Amino acid sequence: MLVNMNDVLIPAKNGKYGVGFFNAVNVEMARAVIETAEELNSPVMVGTAEVLLPVMELERVAEYLIPMAEKATVPVCVHYDHGLTFERCMQAINLGFSSIMYDCSTDPYEENISKVAEMVKICHAMGVTVEGELGHVGDNAGAGKLAHPSDYYTDPDTAVDFVTRTGVDSLAVAVGNAHGDYAFPPKLDFDRIAIISQKTDLPLVLHGGSGLSDDDFKKAVQIGISKINIFTDIDKAGKTGIEAGLQAGAKSMMGLIPYEIDAMKAVVARKIELFGSKG
Repeated sequence: MLVNMNDVLIPAKNGKYGVGFFNAVNVEMARAVIETAEELNSPVMVGTAEVLLPVMELERVAEYLIPMAEKATVPVCVHYDHGLTFERCMQAINLGFSSIMYDCSTDPYEENISKVAEMVKICHAMGVTVEGELGHVGDNAGAGKLAHPSDYYTDPDTAVDFVTRTGVDSLAVAVGNAHGDYAFPPKLDFDRIAIISQKTDLPLVLHGGSGLSDDDFKKAVQIGISKINIFTDIDKAGKTGIEAGLQAGAKSMMGLIPYEIDAMKAVVARKIELFGSKG
């Protein structure tokens, strides 16, 4: 069933388990995520991000994701992640996405508040939930790499002001996490997570979930992280599955698809069990 973010994250916060958000830039990824969630009787979030649109346009993503979510036997939130522009966020809403992230985290603080608060008013009037970001979750490589990441960590008191003035439904926090592959094991600031969770009383979001240790996930979920973003791990798994299919002698794309899906489903299943949302 198609639901919004509150429908899956508020129970997760109260129950001290996490819900995985998986980007799905093709039907095979979407099948891997939703079919696994159904098999494990788990809520799940699935969608795409603005930086991924060159791979698959938003309209195409909506064409397969929305009907699949509606027909699913478990709660599925279709989420537009890291929306960087007002126009693209509105497009996602109009296409039927039930939740969006309006990422204005690199803007000046007051501008971040103003833009996100406006988006919240629009979305809430349409039954759509909104995730904001405070601090800045950098990249492990490329232009987004931060020389001193701790300078961009989310401040707990500022977080209270931000969620009060914007009305967001969840908050992405910068606590030592980063997007993409980790060159070195990350060190999450668990004390900061716990304080922000206590002060804001909102479901918190951990971006850059691929590459964190099992213990990192378990501890983060117990102290306030309710949504964990995963893409790199399933993206790599799909490639590994295709390679396995080629080695097994598959002679067509159709022959490779089962290998691709099975490899991604194994990753999704492991994350769902790790986050504690199975059942």
